[in-house]
Amino acid sequence: MVDAAREAILTTAEGVRLSGFMSRQPRHHNKGLAILLHGWEGSSDSTYIRTTGRFLFNRGFDVFRLNLRDHGPSHHLNTGIFYAVLLDEVFDAVRQISEAEHGKPVMLAGFSLGGNFVLRIARRCAMQAIDNLRQIISISPVLDPDKATDRIDNSRFILKYFLKKWRRSLTIKQRLFPKRYDFSAIMDVDNIREMTERLLARYSDYDSATSYFRGYSLTNNDLQGVTVPTTIITAEDDPIIPVEDFYNLHTSPATRLIVQPYGGHNGFLEGWRLNGWYERVMVEAFENA
Repeated sequence: MVDAAREAILTTAEGVRLSGFMSRQPRHHNKGLAILLHGWEGSSDSTYIRTTGRFLFNRGFDVFRLNLRDHGPSHHLNTGIFYAVLLDEVFDAVRQISEAEHGKPVMLAGFSLGGNFVLRIARRCAMQAIDNLRQIISISPVLDPDKATDRIDNSRFILKYFLKKWRRSLTIKQRLFPKRYDFSAIMDVDNIREMTERLLARYSDYDSATSYFRGYSLTNNDLQGVTVPTTIITAEDDPIIPVEDFYNLHTSPATRLIVQPYGGHNGFLEGWRLNGWYERVMVEAFENA
């Protein structure tokens, strides 16, 4: 899959540029295309994206690994910084990728924050359809980012991981656009919530992290209108996403919820080879679309 990958830069209707990597099968086929979307501070080269992409590619699917803004090697493409509320640009990118397939079936899969994005795309498709988008798979999706942030901040190892990745990302952005950004007042903060508060106060119109988080949360009836067949996979032992959030969702008949007792966050490994269990669910859903 990696050897076959070719970089693509997508320009959305609003002029935002997003990067990704398309891996085409060597021979023409009708199996379709899988679009993969990583989580916060991940990228098209994250291990779970590459292993999932490889699994799908080896089973005959084309694979497009899409980067969110300011993720992977894409900080230079846009002056503005990444916010999780920026759904329009991701939706438009998925629409462009899908339409370029000229009717061939497309599956969209997202992980963690990427799982949140694909669920919001599923909701939007009820009003703005992407005709050949046949299946959506959401793995360990963030539903309530306010709760998820507290869980990250209260887990020393997870917090250390995200602080390191986010600081690195902000450092790259500041180096590329030194006249626009100065994150020095943010870098010494030791928790995600306070970093978010300070970033929003200086570089957004949001008055608090709570109001920002509300902008991309998925609760109650938010998924009730989904019409694209959608599968949500989560685990009771996820250290970031409370399983209770999923039981409180009122979903549509097109949505299937799978709750595993174990799997952690983006885990779901099985067998001595530690293969991803959800990969088989993806293939089954896509081939039966």
